[in-house]
Amino acid sequence: MASRSTALGRVVLGVVLLALLVWAASAVMVVYWGTRDEAGPADAIVVLGAAQYVGRPSPVLRARLDHAIALYKRGYAPLLVLTGGVGEGDTTSEAAVGRRYAEKAGIPDSSILTEEHGRTTTESLYAVSALLHERDATSVILVSDPFHVLRLRVLANRLDLQAATSPTRTSPISANRDERWSYVVSESVKVPLTLLLGGRVDRLVAPDIPPLDSLIRR
Repeated sequence: MASRSTALGRVVLGVVLLALLVWAASAVMVVYWGTRDEAGPADAIVVLGAAQYVGRPSPVLRARLDHAIALYKRGYAPLLVLTGGVGEGDTTSEAAVGRRYAEKAGIPDSSILTEEHGRTTTESLYAVSALLHERDATSVILVSDPFHVLRLRVLANRLDLQAATSPTRTSPISANRDERWSYVVSESVKVPLTLLLGGRVDRLVAPDIPPLDSLIRR
C-alpha cells in the first residue's frame, strides 16, 4: 500500500512539474513574441478590439488603432479590418468606434472592413477569416498588445490566415508593470490550452460560432 502511495505521489509530482515547465516555457514565448514586429506587405491589417467609452476608444484601443493606422499609411496593406462587438451596457461596437477614429485619421471608408459581433479573440478572428477569405485575402498583420500576439498567431494559423504580428508599443498596459505581467500570466495559460485542445477550446470560448468550414467560402 505504501509503495502504491509513493508511486502515485511521484506521478502527481511529475505532472505538476511538467505543468510548471510548460507554463514557464509558454510565458517565455509570450514575452518573446511580444518583442517582435513582423510587419510586412499583406492583404490586410487586423486590429483586435478593446473597450470603448461612450463612442470614444479607450487608451488601449486607441494605441492599437494608432499603430495600425501608421502601418496602413506606410503602405503595408490596402485594407484595415477593425474588430470588436458591443460590450455589456454599450450601444455601439468597438469596431464602429474604431471606424470613426480611423476615418478621422484620414483612412478612406472604402479601405475599412468591420467585424462587429465578436466578444472574444476567437469569435473575432473566426469572423475576420470569413470576411477575408470571401475576398481571396489570406495574409494579415495582426495588431494588438504585446502579450496578445502569440495566441493570435496560433488562432490565425488554424484559420488558414498567413499571419504576421505587429504589437503596439504605446498601450497603457505595457506601461504598467503589474498589469502587463498579469496579462502575460493569463496568456501563458491560454496559449498551451489552445495548442492542446485545438478546436475544442474554441467551442468552449465561443460556443455560438458556426464551424469554420461553414464560414469560409473556398
